[in-house]
Amino acid sequence: MMNCCGLLTEKKEPVPLKSIDAQLEVKDHVATLVSTLNFENKEDKPLETVFVFPLPGDAAVCHFSAQIGETHIVAEVKEKQQAQEEYDDALSSGQQAFLLEESDESPDIFSLKVGSLPPGESASIRLEYVTELAVQADDGLRFCMLAVLNPRYQPQGSEGPSVQVTSVPASLVPYSLSFSAQVSSPRPISKIESSCSLEPLQYLNADQTQATVKLGAGHKFDRDVELLIYYKDAHQPSAVVEAGQASAKPGSLMGDPVVMVSLYPEFPQSVMSSLAACGEFVFLVDRSGSMDCPMNNSTPQETRISSAKDTLLLLLKSLPMGCYFNIYSFGSTFEHIFPTSVEYSEKTMEEALKKVEKMGDDLGGTEILQPLRHIYSQACIPKHPRQLFVFTDGEVGNTKEVTDLVKKNAGSHRCFSFGIGEGASSALINGMAKEGGGHAQFITGADRMQPKVMQSLRFALQPAVEDISISWDLPKGVAATVLSPPITAIFQGQRSLLYAQLTGQSSEEAGGSVTVKYSLAGHPSQNQLHFSLKPAEHSGLTVHRLAARTVIRSLESEERTQSGQNEEMKKKVVELSVQSGVSSSFTAFIAVHKDSGKSVEGPLVHRNVPTPFYGMGSMATACYYSAPIGMSFQCAPMSRMLMTDMDSLPDLCGAMPKSANFLYADCDDDSEDFGVEFNEPEVVLPSKDPLLQLVSLQKASGCWMLDGSLAAVLGKSSEEVEKAKPPPVNNEVWASILALIWLHAFKMDAKEEWELLSMKAASWIKAQNAPCVSECVEAGNALLGCGVKKEALGLSGLSTGFSLTMEAPQCRKEDTEVVD
Repeated sequence: MMNCCGLLTEKKEPVPLKSIDAQLEVKDHVATLVSTLNFENKEDKPLETVFVFPLPGDAAVCHFSAQIGETHIVAEVKEKQQAQEEYDDALSSGQQAFLLEESDESPDIFSLKVGSLPPGESASIRLEYVTELAVQADDGLRFCMLAVLNPRYQPQGSEGPSVQVTSVPASLVPYSLSFSAQVSSPRPISKIESSCSLEPLQYLNADQTQATVKLGAGHKFDRDVELLIYYKDAHQPSAVVEAGQASAKPGSLMGDPVVMVSLYPEFPQSVMSSLAACGEFVFLVDRSGSMDCPMNNSTPQETRISSAKDTLLLLLKSLPMGCYFNIYSFGSTFEHIFPTSVEYSEKTMEEALKKVEKMGDDLGGTEILQPLRHIYSQACIPKHPRQLFVFTDGEVGNTKEVTDLVKKNAGSHRCFSFGIGEGASSALINGMAKEGGGHAQFITGADRMQPKVMQSLRFALQPAVEDISISWDLPKGVAATVLSPPITAIFQGQRSLLYAQLTGQSSEEAGGSVTVKYSLAGHPSQNQLHFSLKPAEHSGLTVHRLAARTVIRSLESEERTQSGQNEEMKKKVVELSVQSGVSSSFTAFIAVHKDSGKSVEGPLVHRNVPTPFYGMGSMATACYYSAPIGMSFQCAPMSRMLMTDMDSLPDLCGAMPKSANFLYADCDDDSEDFGVEFNEPEVVLPSKDPLLQLVSLQKASGCWMLDGSLAAVLGKSSEEVEKAKPPPVNNEVWASILALIWLHAFKMDAKEEWELLSMKAASWIKAQNAPCVSECVEAGNALLGCGVKKEALGLSGLSTGFSLTMEAPQCRKEDTEVVD
């Protein structure tokens, strides 16, 4: 018996990839990853192996080489068609060849071909890329080595993907992974966290500016390898000047010095102390079939769609009165709650929440273009800047088309994107936020979606920065040519990166400065950074390659927006890609072993290396669909399912019983079938999170009603709550103060989730000019058995804490309808 889903491909073929060794080097906020992929042909025929795998969409792939015995072959970057022809010619003449190319559909998918690997021979492939580390809202720097590649959904009517992904469940990946990281920074490293199991962090020096960490043994490929690196005093502007390449032509990007500037604008506290009450908030939620997958293995009852619904509850409760909002959802089709965005009120909030409660993962595939086009076709509301929040597991095949559409409409909105679960496309999530002037977040492992989304809502409520300009003050004879796209968005505490090519001569002792000027809430502001022109030591060509990657991506985007086939633009991309050694969509890395002395005899056997996907991957009994118990049906072979987007499973499987468990079967050589086992479903209803219960009871204005539902969340009877109320205080003020005390006393670990709605509640209470607030706080503490200070609740005056500039209408019983 042969296990058709074990150490073989979906066609029951041996897998020549045996192991991957990845070594990461982080210098401040720039990362270099060197991966070595070890192949071995244990068959009696020569092989051509194809491996399709993910890389970060904003990485600059800058080295590709092969080691065969004692021979080391370094690949060259060439125009893609030329590279493919050289590869084919080499194989047809019996030579060994290696080809690495980027997918035409998405810059985060690469295809590696290892050609003519003779029987019994091994080859080690070395792949290197550099990337900037994204700053998270909690100031951590995020590095992610993508280990999971979920099949991408191709929209109806579109061309098929240029590369076919062979996938297996994450628990059945037949090769191993080792990973180690070395981190260095001018500032001490306070900690390194990961969703994967890590060995203890080891510091290499006394001041803790250098450290190493390794991935724990037994990585199961059920998640990406994510590191969150935290430095002390992380928000420090900096500039790194890197000398040009000696062999490159002076005046070229690689021949001249390049400066990388990291800016962390700090906004005046007077502006930040009052968050905007205006805006049009549009929420776009993925309801494709793959949103039924668990958020993580430890809490399988919490699916991506259920977490998204809980997040929408928090978002709607946290919006300021007077703004506008709408909720869209999409799959193969799309829906919206309101025909156009409506003003936020108790009535519209309740109507939206009722419809959110009924949302399911029932809209089919992942076609995001149509709802985006519909949103952008809606006229913007004067004095209410549009803020778009996109929630998706990112399994789309037309990434470039989506990001180009966001870029085209960037002047009318800011886009905040959220990648849900393992395998979400980094090119899509980061690309939408970058092109839309917003902020990207990834929710993986045991992460909760709610705190990350609320952090982004804080960004969205910041005043929009306008009239951004950059100026340079450099020594006479030195000029800076900015290589980065114009900065379109600046957020408090978030890094802005700038690359510039420096021309002209100056002494190494000379210095310069760069100034960013902008308007914030109508007030002119600026941030200035002084830096030395002396090139950094031991930086290699990292900054140049990142700068080249930036220019290449800009040119590629410009070529697409001009309806493609712009030969002049394509020529520029190819020239810069070849000159810098950085990959592009129009080039590929090609290496040919020309001096082996003998040709490889015999017909080549083609082998696909499977890539792990998450979804139902690590839980082999995972796919559920509705049908009468006992119904018989025919289902697609597992090999076909593994090649198919999770969102398409309902179409393949027809009507599936709720009690049907997919079983991976032991198959003989002639069979691709697998078994289905029927059991009576076990119904487990998760208990409602008390925090979400309390949030669901809050009214749009910010207050709570005094009723039995609130008392139950507080763990008290209605009589106890009524009896403890100070006589002069009305019911709604008393209820709202109790809710605030409970949040601050018992849910401080989730403060990021409820902070905005608590600020809204405090603002409402102060607007009532209610008497005896101090007595209420004292009585509330006595009732709930805690000791929260009035100042902590934001009730000591507008000068303390944050406040929302908003209308604060009275909370009336006749307007209420509790939404559980």
